[in-house]
Amino acid sequence: MFDRILLPIDVTHPESWEKAIPAALQCAGTTGEIHLLGVVHDLGSAVVSSFLPEGFEQKAMEDLKTRLAELAQSQFPAGSNVMVHVGHGHVPETILRIAEQTNADLIVMHSQPATELQTLLVGSNANKVVRHATIPVLTIR
Repeated sequence: MFDRILLPIDVTHPESWEKAIPAALQCAGTTGEIHLLGVVHDLGSAVVSSFLPEGFEQKAMEDLKTRLAELAQSQFPAGSNVMVHVGHGHVPETILRIAEQTNADLIVMHSQPATELQTLLVGSNANKVVRHATIPVLTIR
């Protein structure tokens, strides 16, 4: 069993958590903590952000935290030790940073088979996390 598990998900894509949540629960056993993480992507450009309403990213983070809390309540058994976190930035870097901040000893995340073009253009977040993590990473398909 693991003491602290980081479970990064995308609340808008159930395939990112439908199989990962049961795996994380099994790895946590009855005493482990699960740190449920959602990430708001960094817009990366002042030009892009200038077209968005003021406070857009902050509102997105607040909305994501609410959605994560609702998901935690509906998808985890009563009494589960689940904490909700919202990160902001480049997804793999944010996952690794939050894993370190929470002192996680396992990352459980979904890895969706990408198309060749998608892999060529943006790569896989799970692949980047696996490559750079200093702790075990369980990828779920």
